[in-house]
Amino acid sequence: MSKLYIVPTPIGNLADMTFRSVEVLKNVDTILCEDTRTSGKLLKHYEIKKPLFSYHQHNEHKVTDALIERLQSGESMACITDAGTPAISDPAFLLVRACAENDIEVDTLPGATAFVPALVNSALPCDKFVFEGFLPHKKGRQTRLKFLAQETRTIVFYESPHRLIKTLKQLLEFFEEERRASVSRELSKMHEETVRGTFTELIQYYETHTLKGEIVLVVEGLAVK
Repeated sequence: MSKLYIVPTPIGNLADMTFRSVEVLKNVDTILCEDTRTSGKLLKHYEIKKPLFSYHQHNEHKVTDALIERLQSGESMACITDAGTPAISDPAFLLVRACAENDIEVDTLPGATAFVPALVNSALPCDKFVFEGFLPHKKGRQTRLKFLAQETRTIVFYESPHRLIKTLKQLLEFFEEERRASVSRELSKMHEETVRGTFTELIQYYETHTLKGEIVLVVEGLAVK
């Protein structure tokens, strides 16, 4: 049956894979992978043997039409990424949109994503929040930070280890110094860590501690006066 499944995969701990996700991956015709080598380890762990197709940010524009044709011919596919939920700062949006435009059914499974546990664990308000993902690396970065400085909801960012200190220093420059923030890394893994404090406190901490793993940075929104 023609259908695209969006299947979240663990962000670190393989035990976070759901029973339904494993079942879907075992029954589709093809699995779209961000990195076939990374996904291969997960699939081997769950004894899943299916044809793999490389689908990532560098080729998604080129291959989407061909994938739609295959789906229209009756093929079933599952899309996974290296970790977390596809389309959340990862490939899948273009394919899901194309499926919607061509009346192809999409079934998105619930599952792992990094920002939800980081947000809850930040101890900052999570009844209302905005997911910002990765900041622009160069062009438009300062403009975006100035805009976000006026956001009253809790703000969630994704960041890499080698850019975290730079980002914290820029937040200190554009936001109020007393704003609280939280840095979560290695979520669900053995060395999981969440550090909370002001921008200055976090900068001081990470200037003397080793930074490894993917990072979720949660920042308090602007206080309404």
